[in-house]
Amino acid sequence: MAKKDNKISMPQTGAGLVRYFDEESLGPKLSPEHIIIGTIVLAIFCFVLRYSA
Repeated sequence: MAKKDNKISMPQTGAGLVRYFDEESLGPKLSPEHIIIGTIVLAIFCFVLRYSA
């Protein structure tokens, strides 16, 4: 009878892809809320410019 090995080996995932969330970037760090607020402000600014003339 064959010996049972309790260790289960799973296949490796990622295939050598870079894990970007582990790397530190030097760019500006903005939260999603800042992006949404900036987009809304820019949209309002564009509407004001378009319809004010």
